[in-house]
Amino acid sequence: MSSSATWVLIGYFLLYATVVVAFVVWRRISRQDRKPFPDHLKLLRGPGETQRRLVAALDENLYQTLVVASLPPLLVAAALVSLALRLPPPALWFALTGTLGVFLAVLFLVARWLVAKITERQNRDLGCFGERVVAEFLEPLKTQGCRVFHDVPCGDAKSPFNIDHVVVGPGGVFAIETKTRRKGRSREGFAAHEIIYDGQVLAYPWGEDRHGLDQAQRQARWLEDTLASLLGRRTPVRPILTFPGWMIIRRGSGAVNVLNPREIPAAVAPALGSSPGPRGVSALDARECDLIARQLDARCRDVEY
Repeated sequence: MSSSATWVLIGYFLLYATVVVAFVVWRRISRQDRKPFPDHLKLLRGPGETQRRLVAALDENLYQTLVVASLPPLLVAAALVSLALRLPPPALWFALTGTLGVFLAVLFLVARWLVAKITERQNRDLGCFGERVVAEFLEPLKTQGCRVFHDVPCGDAKSPFNIDHVVVGPGGVFAIETKTRRKGRSREGFAAHEIIYDGQVLAYPWGEDRHGLDQAQRQARWLEDTLASLLGRRTPVRPILTFPGWMIIRRGSGAVNVLNPREIPAAVAPALGSSPGPRGVSALDARECDLIARQLDARCRDVEY
């Protein structure tokens, strides 16, 4: 391959990448001209809204991702071959062999990066679906005087996070963290579909950790402090950690209630007129529920086209 042919090939791929990126940018801009809704219209977040947005962003950038993934190996190979062809014959074969090695190394790194992007999309899509599963089990609570909010934005600009579900009702305020985990190989003595909770640690079929427990407790504490600063009255927020698709074996109790999604309604909505809830927390009246719900509604109403 001559030097001029090599640069023609490089120029072609650069032109191709530029056209694809320009087309995607034009599509994004043109969409803004076709909105049938008023600019101020904002909807409440649905379950898995954060994950849905991230999946949509990954899909939106699919063209750029494929172009970026395909260009480096070709550009590296074309440049090295162009340089190798200028060498005398004795050194030519060594140069071409080295070029092949560099090409394969770059190809491996790019392929690894592309697979990581695809895996990220799959994981986020699974997480979004898991939050939707939990949301369906929470839906009947609305008939019992509860307000349900999904994907509640929390934190600040430096450290933002979201609480997957918040339920406000006569039984109190509950912050629900959803963990959608795949099932894989299990250790001897552990069932592949069970998570064992002893009040301190979560034992999965493959190992133990406290990650979800600490996260659920930390997020509930943040919401409790935030509501207290806004309303001037401290209302305890009880953390719940849920695993859609898993059976939960409880062998102890702790600060976080670990449940299967179908167990949540019974834990969240005690019968009206019942005695105070866990830790002596009195049931909320309609006015208190409305005040808290208004604050959460303001946080969650940010979905726009």
